[in-house]
Amino acid sequence: MTKKPETQFLGPQQRRAAWERFGKEHFDVVVVGGGVVGSGIALDAATRGLRVALVEARDLASGTSSRSSKMFHGGLRYLEQMEFGLVREALKERELALSALAPHLVKPLRFLYPLTHRIWERPYVAAGLVLYDRMGGAKSVPGQHHLSRSAALRLAPGLRRDALIGGLTYYDTVVDDARHTMTVARTAAHYGAVIRTSTQVVGFLREADRVVGVKIRDSDDAGTGEIHAHVVINATGVWTDELQALAHARGHFHVRASKGVHIVVPRDRIISDAAIILRTPTSVLFVIPWDAHWIIGTTDTDWNLDLAHPAATKADIDYLLDHVNQVLVTPLTHQDIDGVYAGLRPLLAGESDSTSKLSREHAVARITPGLVAIAGGKYTTYRVMAYDAVDEAAQDIPDKVAPSITEKVPLLGADGYHALVNQTVQLGEEYGLHPYRIKHLLNRYGSLIDEVIALADGYPELLQPITDAPSYLRVEAVYAAAAEGALHLDDILARRTRISIEYPHRGRDCAEEVAQLVAPTLGWGEADIDREIRTYLARVEAEIQSQTQPDDAAADALRIAAPEPRPQILEPVPSDG
Repeated sequence: MTKKPETQFLGPQQRRAAWERFGKEHFDVVVVGGGVVGSGIALDAATRGLRVALVEARDLASGTSSRSSKMFHGGLRYLEQMEFGLVREALKERELALSALAPHLVKPLRFLYPLTHRIWERPYVAAGLVLYDRMGGAKSVPGQHHLSRSAALRLAPGLRRDALIGGLTYYDTVVDDARHTMTVARTAAHYGAVIRTSTQVVGFLREADRVVGVKIRDSDDAGTGEIHAHVVINATGVWTDELQALAHARGHFHVRASKGVHIVVPRDRIISDAAIILRTPTSVLFVIPWDAHWIIGTTDTDWNLDLAHPAATKADIDYLLDHVNQVLVTPLTHQDIDGVYAGLRPLLAGESDSTSKLSREHAVARITPGLVAIAGGKYTTYRVMAYDAVDEAAQDIPDKVAPSITEKVPLLGADGYHALVNQTVQLGEEYGLHPYRIKHLLNRYGSLIDEVIALADGYPELLQPITDAPSYLRVEAVYAAAAEGALHLDDILARRTRISIEYPHRGRDCAEEVAQLVAPTLGWGEADIDREIRTYLARVEAEIQSQTQPDDAAADALRIAAPEPRPQILEPVPSDG
């Protein structure tokens, strides 16, 4: 397949060209939704040789796909629910990502499973971990290991001695979900998909009973247009039902939104050399290392309010603190929290009253000729969901559709990554950066590191850290706008970087610096810079205030009062997938 270098950079020039192409070309597939599933579908279809367009109302990964527990995992708890097929499938995908598709983004992570019951629990958990270690062809991580109580406490001294009687360790993975999703989308663009964010689907084109495309509206300037295609794929996650209603088509399934809240605390607040998984009365709680922090989550409750901005409440945060503090030597308080985020899982609606018991299997259906919908699933199985969706859509494409090949297509930045890791010191000398900076860049961009640093040619100040977010270089903000599709300050501070959850100021202290850095690339004048900063500060303030509220309704009311970065977006909004 011919590579198209001009589509590798998702920047302002590509964005203008995409709008023109939408109006002139006829596509095989239009994908609606720029989450990991939608981006995966675009990649799958493009690498089959199909002509592909993808539109997203907000930003890549702006919904569910940036608000997960940051794991690319098999789902250990689904073994207990007897969902062996799902676990096997997810573990196969974990192995592919670790070994071939995204080794720069998906990293092995050791977990400690504290044991609290004598006699029966160790053999019970060990049996489950034997299955977990062997399912799906997992070869890139070590197997389980048994620990006495003393050994477990040496591994995790931050745990109370009376909180466990022993432990087991096993391996899973950690991933920056938003960066991974964006990289999937950029890889799709690399193979010819036309990707455009801030592009909302506001209607469908029809010929008789067949869907033949979509009506679109620019979420920033309200410009309108159309995209014609053989088939439209609805990959909008928790917005699935809303898009089905817009199509005036009766869905074959319904999606139920489950809210998951996570808190982020400094690394020194919990002393442990491993991630920790804890049982709760209804589910599990993860304590996951995240650079200089721990991510603790998650909750699992019904959500029936604003889909774009789910709000965490004080009750959600108290739930997480109460459960993790049951096992910690030094309890955490609200003052220890640097960041909070809430996301919505798109679960297939079932008869269970508990969202924690709803299946994470996915479903694909041809809703009407020319319209396919996919929903459910879990982040790890996005690639399987993608090829299932394209297979279903193939019956609406007149030409023969080739089989999926994405298990052989590394994401951008994967090729050459391991060799560059071995050259970290030399690269540091070449670029004038400390080796730890090179390691940071390699684990975010892989072999695209040279593209990032090239933007600093003639501008050495771009290789300095962002003043109030020093874990990131200034050039990373510029690259986000020039190459990664970031259009607004929120896109950069919340998703291209994770400044909004990694610093106590949540991005407020560096908002002006970052806005000034990207203004030339995005064509912002002083009025644009001022609006972006005010909008971002209002969003952060609304989130902080919502997190003091006792219930969902009160928190939601405060959160949705904040202005939208994309001023022309319409509600209800089909987005993310």
